[in-house]
Amino acid sequence: MVFIHEVTMRSDRIKQGPQQAPARSMLRAVGVTDDDFKIPWVGIVNTWTEGMPCNFHLRDLAADLKEGAKQAGLHSFEFGAPAISDGISMGTPGMRSSLISREVIADCVELVAQGYMYDGMVALVACDKTNPGGAMGVIRSGVPGLVLYGGSIAPGKLAGKKLTVVSVFEAVGQHAAGKISDEQLAEVEKAAIPGPGACGGQYTANTMSMVLEVLGLSPVGYNSIPATVTDKKTAGRKAMKILAEAIKNNWKPADFLTRQSFLNAIAAVAATGGSTNAVLHLMAIAREAGTKLELDDFDQVSRKTAVIADMRPWGTYTAWELWEAGGIPLIIRRLIEGEMIDGNQKTVTGKTLWEETKDASETPGQPIVVPKEKAFKDEGGLRVLYGSLAPEGSVLKLVGTERRQFKGPARVFNGEEAAMKAVLERQIKPGDVLVICYEGPKGAPGMPEMLSITSALVGEGLGPEVALVTDGRFSGGTRGLMVGHVAPEAMVGGPIALVKEGDIIAIDCDKGTLELEVPADVLARRKAAWKAPEPHYKTGVFARYAALVSSAKYGAVLNLPGE
Repeated sequence: MVFIHEVTMRSDRIKQGPQQAPARSMLRAVGVTDDDFKIPWVGIVNTWTEGMPCNFHLRDLAADLKEGAKQAGLHSFEFGAPAISDGISMGTPGMRSSLISREVIADCVELVAQGYMYDGMVALVACDKTNPGGAMGVIRSGVPGLVLYGGSIAPGKLAGKKLTVVSVFEAVGQHAAGKISDEQLAEVEKAAIPGPGACGGQYTANTMSMVLEVLGLSPVGYNSIPATVTDKKTAGRKAMKILAEAIKNNWKPADFLTRQSFLNAIAAVAATGGSTNAVLHLMAIAREAGTKLELDDFDQVSRKTAVIADMRPWGTYTAWELWEAGGIPLIIRRLIEGEMIDGNQKTVTGKTLWEETKDASETPGQPIVVPKEKAFKDEGGLRVLYGSLAPEGSVLKLVGTERRQFKGPARVFNGEEAAMKAVLERQIKPGDVLVICYEGPKGAPGMPEMLSITSALVGEGLGPEVALVTDGRFSGGTRGLMVGHVAPEAMVGGPIALVKEGDIIAIDCDKGTLELEVPADVLARRKAAWKAPEPHYKTGVFARYAALVSSAKYGAVLNLPGE
């Protein structure tokens, strides 16, 4: 790729002209040469951390991207952004950081892109919130950009069975129920996570990596390559050539992201039994792109989308096995062929989704991705419920649910920790509806995931026998009749804050309802007596987030002045 300097670059404002001699002097100190001042500059935001396996290998991938940038006629600058491991922070106060980090990552990308006036941006991501956070920041940057996913981990192996991180969470419940010993729990713990890469099912990270390819923000085929496969390095260098071409043509995310792009992404989530976190993240990314998505869009698209991929946690196979079968390109091809998404939407390459996937390879005899006429389920994996308990809506993953209707007495807990204690002490019985309050966007704050408690219930054998309702959210690894994102949340006095022990709650997935069977006058008296609890944080980023965050109904995005 050869660039002619007569074509004005945004970075020229930083690097050209006599008045910029001080800036050039500083840049020479970090290795920028005369020739480098004549070519486009790109920022590579690396969410590397040695604190978790998901992002542990990103330093190596970043080196390949930098070499690829050089080969493509670009000069790259690498910088960092934070990454919080949901798997490590799960079930602790640390989990409050997770969703908040999405906003911080987006801010980091935007600030550096604008501060140095780069001509292009790359976000190198892996664990859950780095994916949407990176995408939001790249879109805000207003220049051509990519979001590149570090890849899935290999499945663990124990006694001939494949394991993922969810296997460990469910083993905790099995241990509490006396089904496995201390030694057996330790064996699962030591075998489930064999090395670098993001959690290996169609959990949030892999769901969002698929979303990024469907949206066109990631080169089709890159994201499903696992973390430790050598093909990832070659694909990274190729991706930088794609970015160079986008810079040459000034082809920005705003030029190809449409409302239909986002409806396509919803269908892909529904068709693979993907994470309910995609609801929050797609609304947040769409907002940055100037496209309005509503909660009802997810329900409407899911109801007319068949499930065509047999993926964990609801199904059988891991993300590594999906790559072996044909990867995300095969899923996209099947969705287009089944007329479940629009293949005419453009991608970062300027080509359409159909042009990118019509020749997608498929391993002969693979059982993971099937045509629409052989779908595993007729309806997609997402469902939105409304009712007296959730006037602004709630979300569940229908594909992982054995029961579609449930009615039972509420077991009310103000916070996940108290609920988890009750589960591990075997205080929850078949027929109960656990209600976990004050874990919403403002209440926690940060709307923590509840994989620890949902997996413990499954591990104890209570998965089909109980339901759970919360204003918090769930990991992509959650399965069972688990209803999250209840809005309005408890912290603002939503009906979920008024539920009392023993109240009857009715869930109907077919009708799309979530009802609290308590007379209106009784609820009115409870509401009059209700007082908001003291916030957990009164200073710092947690307090600022709680003050600015919107309802889960709107994606838990931060409100701007006047909103």
